[in-house]
Amino acid sequence: MNNINNNISTSLAILDLSQNNEFQSFAISPGWIFQLSNLTFLDLSSNFFEGPIPNISNTTKLQNVDLSFNRFNSNIPHWLYLCKDLEFVNLRSNFLHGTISTGIANLTSLNTMSLSWNELSGEIAREIANLCKLQSLDLSVNKLNGKISDSFGNMSNCFIGALESLDLSENRLSGHLTDQVLEFKSLKTLNLAFNNLSGTIPINIVKLSSLKTLTLAGNNLSGNLPESVGKLFNLTYLDIQDNKLEGVVSEIHFSNLTNLLDLYASGNHFTLNVSSNWTPPFNLYNLGLGLWNLGSGGRFPMWLQPQKDIRELDLSSSGISGEVPNWIWDFPFLNLSHNHLHGKIPDIITNQFLCLSSNKFSGPLPQIGSGVFDLDLSNNSFSGDISHFVIANGTYNLNILHLAGNQLTGEIPDCLMQWSSMIVLNLANNNMFGRIPDSIRFLTNMLSLNLQNNKFSGHIPFSLRNCTELVNVDLAGNKLVGKMPAWIGTRLLHLRFLVLRSNRLSGKISPDICHLNSLQILDLSDNGFFGIIPRCVDNFTAMASTRSLGGQYGGLVYSSYGAGSFGESVSVTTKGRESQYDTILGLVTNIDLSSNNLSGDIPIELTNLVELRSLNLSRNHFTGSIPQSIGDMKQLESLDLSRNSLSGEMPNSFRVMSFLNYLNVSYNHLRGKIPESIQFMGFNASSFIENDDLCGPPLTSNCSSSGGPINKDDDHNKTSSSSKIEWLYVFVSLGYAVGLSVFCTMLIFKKSWREAYFEFMEDIWNRAYVYFYIKWRKLTRTSV
Repeated sequence: MNNINNNISTSLAILDLSQNNEFQSFAISPGWIFQLSNLTFLDLSSNFFEGPIPNISNTTKLQNVDLSFNRFNSNIPHWLYLCKDLEFVNLRSNFLHGTISTGIANLTSLNTMSLSWNELSGEIAREIANLCKLQSLDLSVNKLNGKISDSFGNMSNCFIGALESLDLSENRLSGHLTDQVLEFKSLKTLNLAFNNLSGTIPINIVKLSSLKTLTLAGNNLSGNLPESVGKLFNLTYLDIQDNKLEGVVSEIHFSNLTNLLDLYASGNHFTLNVSSNWTPPFNLYNLGLGLWNLGSGGRFPMWLQPQKDIRELDLSSSGISGEVPNWIWDFPFLNLSHNHLHGKIPDIITNQFLCLSSNKFSGPLPQIGSGVFDLDLSNNSFSGDISHFVIANGTYNLNILHLAGNQLTGEIPDCLMQWSSMIVLNLANNNMFGRIPDSIRFLTNMLSLNLQNNKFSGHIPFSLRNCTELVNVDLAGNKLVGKMPAWIGTRLLHLRFLVLRSNRLSGKISPDICHLNSLQILDLSDNGFFGIIPRCVDNFTAMASTRSLGGQYGGLVYSSYGAGSFGESVSVTTKGRESQYDTILGLVTNIDLSSNNLSGDIPIELTNLVELRSLNLSRNHFTGSIPQSIGDMKQLESLDLSRNSLSGEMPNSFRVMSFLNYLNVSYNHLRGKIPESIQFMGFNASSFIENDDLCGPPLTSNCSSSGGPINKDDDHNKTSSSSKIEWLYVFVSLGYAVGLSVFCTMLIFKKSWREAYFEFMEDIWNRAYVYFYIKWRKLTRTSV
């Protein structure tokens, strides 16, 4: 790069610097490139340029520009829309953001445009539908939204006639497949997969007579599959999997599809209705009918047997039962999971991808051939020792081995160096025992290790520190002892899921664990850990960042084929029950430190994990008060602080935690009024019992004016005092009545008293009469 003269001639018309390793040391693209006024061809693809694309450029004569596979992170520059001679634009696989400008209308010569794999948002500019020479448009894998009919509603005739390939997959587009979308006369490829499209597949889809590839997978399409699909005689690839389609599919649907090579329709509720001697008009390479009712009485359809060229076959969840015919094993990628199959499987497995999970297969594990990459035999009844399986199969290329949920016994042999290509090892829910072998250090490519619910003992092996690519470590439900190694936090920096619950581990939780800033799930419950929670827990930045499903799967997928995929699955205990997460694993965030011997305050730093969904600190020895900033954790759905020694009042910030649907603070020393909110009214009173002085709903004890509960002793004193005052009135009244009665009695029976009393009263009357009469006479004289 240093040999390139910055004063290069302005007459340069073609510049190709693509795939140049010398640019690895450059952070941004050389600015002089965009000052070449006569440049017509520019290719900077597949380098390491980053930063913004320059806002100012003199390259207005460009006809071909390729900036793909870099790290540019700006808007699409305005000057690009002024290059009226542009025919080819490729900006895919960058970090471009912002919207597609209406200025795209100026690109009247445009033939091919790819803006895929960026972060563009907003609606698709309607002006695109007037570009008369545009043949290929790829806007896939962005964040574009709006109704598809709005962007392609008023299309020019020349645009309709010119466009041959349209890829809008993996965006956020909505709406129905309207007739406007079916107007393209020359369209050969239409990919609308993994959006939010709804409604039915139009009957008029037959109007796309030139169509070779149709991909509508991963939407919300419903209704029947129209028979007119069978008239798309040029169709070679049809993908409608993972929708809500239903109804009967018959021979008519395939009658003219003689060129069809790939049919992916799994994940719909179709019923296949063809004759027993049906011969398909096509010869397929890949076929997915998972979740279908195959209409063959639970048997394998015989029309599949002549399809010798099939590589990928998915018949999962299709209700087939019985033994597997020998000819089925010939398909290289085979998914027969979630059926009712039993019997023997081949002594030597040669399939590259084989998924037999959730069936009724039994007996010892088979041998596997050297070409097997992914093997899933989970949730069956395979039994016996695993040693012969590992040793007999030598050094092979196996990437995924999933044997969970069987009846396997014995130890893991210390010869795992033979499986150096392994990225997933899952032996969970078996009856295996012994130590985790030191040879696990040879599995340096391993991403997921799941040994939960066995009887493994000993320490967590030091050799596991060599497996630095690990994303998931699940050793729950075993008999492991010793401390949690500090190197987990310093070596396994890619960890997203760490599950060590229900073992016999002890010691303090090392602050080194805070280096795991990608951690989503931390479960150390039901062990013997003591000490405090490290104050650095707010370094778990994945628990403080907005979670998203992330792409079409939403989980973590290690391998994917047309016949099926293998993704991560993690068991999480929340709200008192255990749940398995896979497809939405990207949304799950959880910390469970319950049933240990932890002490000290609940660190306020914990409340910085504002995207945490579940927090369980129950059955420890925590003291102090609940942090006032607990309300910052607005995404929290489950919070269990029960059976500790927490004191003080419950923070009022609880009121803003609108997603909280499970709360337990029982068996503490809390006092004061329970915060009032709609959520709290729905909680059971048992979530607040056995505290010192909590009051208010949902508890039956009322609160005093000071905010505390009404004290029973005080209430008793008030009742006693009130009783004394009432008796005083009774006695006074009674005394008055008795005195009056005695006086009246004496007047009746003693004549001298009676005469004296009446004489006294008459004298008082006369005096009063004379007094008031004189006063009245004076007043009347004055007024006259």
